[in-house]
Amino acid sequence: MDIKKSKSSKLSKNKVTELSESDKCYLDKSLTTSKREVGDGAPAENEVENIKTVEDTKVDETIKSIYFRVEIDVVFIGLLLLALGTRLYNLEEPKYVVFDELHYGRYVSLYTKGIFFFDANPPLGKQMLYLAGHIAGYDGNFTFDRIGSPYTESVPVKALRLVPAISGSLLVPLSYQLMMEISTYQLTAVLAAMLILFENSFLAQSRFMLLESMQILFSLFSIICIIKCTRKTDVASVIWLCIGALSLGCCFSIKYSGLYTYYLAIFLIGRQIWNRVDQTESSFKLCLSALWRLFILISIPFMVYVCVFYAHLAMLPKAGPHDSVMTSAFQASLKGGLASITKGQPLHVSHGSQITLRHSHGRTCWLHSHAHVYPVRYSDDRGSSHQQQVTCYSFKDVNNWWIVKRPDQHSLPVSNPPDVIRHGDIVQLLHGITSRALNSHDVAAPVSPQSQEVSCYIDYNVSMPAQNLWRVDIVNRETDDATWDSIRSLVRLIHVDSGSALRYSGRQLPSWGFHQHEVVADKVITHQDTIWNVEEHRYTKAEDRKERERELVTAEMIPTAVTQLSFWDKFIELQYKMIAHSQDAPQGHMFASEPLEWPLLVRSIAYWLSPDSNAQVHLIGNLVTWYAGTISVLVFSALLAIYAIRQRRAHIDLPPSAAQKFYDAGCILFLGYWLHYLPYFFMDRTLFLHHYLPAYIFKILLLAYIIDHMYYILCRHEKTKPFTHFFILCVTIWLAYVIITYKKFSVLSYGNTDLTESDLLNLRWKDTWDFILHKKN
Repeated sequence: MDIKKSKSSKLSKNKVTELSESDKCYLDKSLTTSKREVGDGAPAENEVENIKTVEDTKVDETIKSIYFRVEIDVVFIGLLLLALGTRLYNLEEPKYVVFDELHYGRYVSLYTKGIFFFDANPPLGKQMLYLAGHIAGYDGNFTFDRIGSPYTESVPVKALRLVPAISGSLLVPLSYQLMMEISTYQLTAVLAAMLILFENSFLAQSRFMLLESMQILFSLFSIICIIKCTRKTDVASVIWLCIGALSLGCCFSIKYSGLYTYYLAIFLIGRQIWNRVDQTESSFKLCLSALWRLFILISIPFMVYVCVFYAHLAMLPKAGPHDSVMTSAFQASLKGGLASITKGQPLHVSHGSQITLRHSHGRTCWLHSHAHVYPVRYSDDRGSSHQQQVTCYSFKDVNNWWIVKRPDQHSLPVSNPPDVIRHGDIVQLLHGITSRALNSHDVAAPVSPQSQEVSCYIDYNVSMPAQNLWRVDIVNRETDDATWDSIRSLVRLIHVDSGSALRYSGRQLPSWGFHQHEVVADKVITHQDTIWNVEEHRYTKAEDRKERERELVTAEMIPTAVTQLSFWDKFIELQYKMIAHSQDAPQGHMFASEPLEWPLLVRSIAYWLSPDSNAQVHLIGNLVTWYAGTISVLVFSALLAIYAIRQRRAHIDLPPSAAQKFYDAGCILFLGYWLHYLPYFFMDRTLFLHHYLPAYIFKILLLAYIIDHMYYILCRHEKTKPFTHFFILCVTIWLAYVIITYKKFSVLSYGNTDLTESDLLNLRWKDTWDFILHKKN
């Protein structure tokens, strides 16, 4: 083993003596970075791979001791303590509901009571908040009715905010660790961590019951693990990849925007495999290496995601106000949801059945009609049938009731035994309150003119006879004579005269239609929006119309018995509803912003205003860091283009090790920034500044790398080397200005200082920032 050590030292010595004088400055600084092992990825600078000799393999094979070596990075610990000090300071203040604590607090309360709720994002972050509240003894009885509501003594505010605060604190040392993995100077890694530490937006987002700090924590940690995987070999590579995959699963199980980190991780692993293509190993071995990495990157995150939802559904067995989003069968599987399905509600739909028809795909709404008619002419001068309006209404209402009737029968009370409706039967649907039949004519629909209008027929004694016959097509039937069952049967209603299917178009009617959703008859009968199911169901008992109306008005519309659905049935339906719900996200908010505005910090977000003073919390960034980061993206883009063009023209500007480090930074930081930023340009929903934070942290790290690279360029050339001290001085002054700006705006992050009008005007560095001021009596 002494032979190996002497060889290694001799090789290292030779390498140092071959360096030019201009590179010594860079080498001296690099020696302060921690050593990394050589693996599948590019070796870190100044590393020399030990060459194993035949003699080394014949060393006496004695039993070796098993030991653990613990290394403590004092800088890492110091950065963590600094971050904890800023994030945990007065964590329980303000003792009011702040911004989206309104929503996440409600979810914690519903978890505590086991009541089902629906949200468009995965539940891991909310489960972590619940766990903290559960440990602190939260009883779930606080209402979270509005932003600014004071917390009662029963709410453990500090405990509920603790998980995001600790997550936000860990971002600081993890940023340091990530920069060390990219092989920057240690001082550069410290600089990156300091920029995260003194960033007001991360401070504000970490101090309240919000999810971004948790998501970004798992994002950074997973990228660190992936980088370590690409630099390790054998078992160590597998272990780091498994840990990284686990973290990736947690990342997008908090918010779906975590998938952008997942895509970055896949790219880094793919890049590692690509770099090995030109090596001498066999194609089979290379394919096997790629396949096991791909298997780990798919299977472990998916298992994490499924387990999170398994826990979610197991923790929420009871029905609640949110379950109306789900299908009738899902609601019936909850305790206390749709209880009279098996207790008093008939199963088979028959002649004379009173039913509500629920749209089964995407948006929750029920087939609905009311006494109002379509306007004679629409805004584009097209004419209508002037018949009674038929819509899809998103709320339970007495006008959602319909009566199923065979065309050749006039008596509506259900016979004994009931005349059951089966697949293929022709029926009429009478609106329960107005007693008019569901109808369609060859008239263009009001908002979707490519489809037919659907109405309830009014006889105006004109040449437009009723066309009110519909064929029942049971989509999920097992046999051709299957019965039409409530809850279970998914049906299409096919208009007999035109062959079109009753369809929810997804469009809203104008004010004359009370902004309810349009229902049409569509020729594309296989469309998923043509599927309906019976939810409430009862038999007609009275022949008299007035008596029937009284029955419908007093009918129970929230049945309650439990039906059995497997976990996978619930899981698949929940994923489907979450995707459909995201498309219906509300539009417009006074503090909303556009992605183009984010790099220049055009808008802030008012999180909270004290009811007694002008103390307030805003999500606002450190403007010095923010603008410097935006400039760094432009600088890196320019350098990338310049180096590529000059390399194409056979001009070598960087030695191989520095060039490798530059492209590593590009693949991790530059690409990471754009992957987390660009998708928001294609989202048709209300966006806020906090959506930018996962991208922003990559931009700050890229800024630190640009400073590192500029210092290296200055050290490399003899003419510019004298400017290195001046450059360090400029960076130091700039960092001091960052800290001063952080201190100045921290009053808007902590919300514990009463601000005067003059104070707010001094903080309003941009005219587009909206601060709030109480009016004086």
